[in-house]
Amino acid sequence: MSLSKQLLILISALFLMIFSINFALSVNNIRSYLEGEAEIHAQDTATSLGLSLSPYMIDETDPVIETTMNAIFDMGYYQEIKLVNVDKQPLITLTNKMVFEGVPEWFVNFIPMKTAIAESEISSGWNISGVIYVTLNPGYAYLKLYEQAVRGFYYSLAIFVLSVALLLLVLRVTLSPLKRIDQMALSIAAGEFEIIEHLPWTTEVRNVTTSMNMMSMKIERAIASLNAKLEGIGKKLQQDDLTGLNKKNSFETDMKQLFMMDISAFIFVIKIDGLSSLVKTMGNESIDLFLKDFARTLKNIAEQNADGEVSAYRFFGSEFSLLAKSISFEQAEHLAKQLNYSFAELGEKYQKPDIAHIGVASFNPVSTTEGILLAANEAYEQARLIGINSYYIRRSDDVAKDIAEWKSLVFSVIDNQEYNVSFVGQVESFQTEQLLMEEAFTQAVDKKGDAIAIGTFVSIAEKFSKIVDLDKGIILKVIDYIKAQQIQHVVAINLSTRTVKSSDFRPWLVDLIKNNQSISQQLVFSVSSYAVAKEVAVYKEFIAFAHKLNTKVIIKRFETQSTSPDIAKELKPDFIRLARDIGNGIAADEGKKAFVETMQGIGELLDIAILAENVHSESDYSCMKDIGIAGASR
Repeated sequence: MSLSKQLLILISALFLMIFSINFALSVNNIRSYLEGEAEIHAQDTATSLGLSLSPYMIDETDPVIETTMNAIFDMGYYQEIKLVNVDKQPLITLTNKMVFEGVPEWFVNFIPMKTAIAESEISSGWNISGVIYVTLNPGYAYLKLYEQAVRGFYYSLAIFVLSVALLLLVLRVTLSPLKRIDQMALSIAAGEFEIIEHLPWTTEVRNVTTSMNMMSMKIERAIASLNAKLEGIGKKLQQDDLTGLNKKNSFETDMKQLFMMDISAFIFVIKIDGLSSLVKTMGNESIDLFLKDFARTLKNIAEQNADGEVSAYRFFGSEFSLLAKSISFEQAEHLAKQLNYSFAELGEKYQKPDIAHIGVASFNPVSTTEGILLAANEAYEQARLIGINSYYIRRSDDVAKDIAEWKSLVFSVIDNQEYNVSFVGQVESFQTEQLLMEEAFTQAVDKKGDAIAIGTFVSIAEKFSKIVDLDKGIILKVIDYIKAQQIQHVVAINLSTRTVKSSDFRPWLVDLIKNNQSISQQLVFSVSSYAVAKEVAVYKEFIAFAHKLNTKVIIKRFETQSTSPDIAKELKPDFIRLARDIGNGIAADEGKKAFVETMQGIGELLDIAILAENVHSESDYSCMKDIGIAGASR
């Protein structure tokens, strides 16, 4: 029961008790007054009537006596007037048993009144000649008492109702800030840090409001600081310490994103020739300076390129790469020539004409990252045979034909449900040491029985809008698995952006959840951080939709290269799974450790469970557990 209702009931009960006591006392006082007035009136009547009859009592049969008594009897509300002689013998008795119909019987029984009786002796000379008895009819007093009681009751009731209404208004005004504070606390718990600008006038509530405002601002600043720290640490983890270029794991992340996009791209593999021999002749410091100049050359070309979007990476040692998106073959060749010229200029500076060679391969959406890098490395070997600082661009082999074949295969597999769902990536809870989550993984084979590269399979399904049917089929298989195995942990199900945005997916999911409400909390829809970063509004709306269905959402592959930490606060997912490379080597890497600690701090503030993926070594696993995240897979 709310505080306002409790106060309303308590104060109303006090008011009711006060009004009831006051009403009872008022009725009793009126009754006492009426009884007193009746006694006085009866006595006055008896006295005056005795005086009036005194001259005629010499003759007890005198008709004037009865006439006088009738005149008095008819003028008032008398129950009985009786005249007796000196021997107590009744001479005249007048009675009236009239009942006042306006007074209910229960009122008469509940509030008894004394009947007023008065007497007066009648003297004839010096002798007592008789006694007159006057009895008033109590019905009239009851009528007056009842009328006063009814009038007093309605007045009291009106005042009581008015008082309660006024009390309700005062309580509403006084306690409304408490409701606002309650909403503010819930908003803070949900990651929305607002303040109450109009402070209440009640001193105690005003102090609480001020404290809540201070707490909200401090938590908001703390999260902003953690986000800034997280972004800085994440950026540092993604970049090579010496050259400042992004590392190979950033390249792999960008390639995963590229497979989700329908654009052309070229991958450049650039290797410095004979770096080990240069170390012997130039020394470590000179080599570091040379590598920085080389990286600066790549960065400048990437930044100054007007065609498409170009990113530079350092894989390791002497191996570098460029990823050029949204460019044609001619533009890729122009970029390769720019590299050739720049390397020649750099060679003159260091008196080494042959700096590096460049292998270029076009992006193939039906291939894999490893396959494309292999093609680029083969092109690099061809470039070494051409000449100094040369390049070689390897054209893709009939990609259109490959895509047509893949499309036919993908449609056949999905339409006929010729795929299996296995469950991998078992996440163990660090708190309970029990299975917390596992992920649904799709497997399919081609007509020869060979396993299909699932990345390419999903990419083609996404490209030709078949991914929605695939995601629906996987969800159905997961529900069957949960029911058949009677599992208690949650299962992550990957959803594509096309499925999330599909107009017919959500009604289908609503109907499905209605029929499976008992296991809805075990369904966790998994979305990639890159997809979320591209469509924040879409995913924010979808996550709210999923929560209404009592299902959960996980953002996977979370890293700050493509995803801002503020997105977590805005979207409020149930889980965040860190990028795979963050968990490996964390025990010996202070930067990774600081990153995960910061993520855990944000997760605790926003009530988001932080998970790690594919942690190999026992030391890394123990480090993750000590940091306090929810769990990790091995």
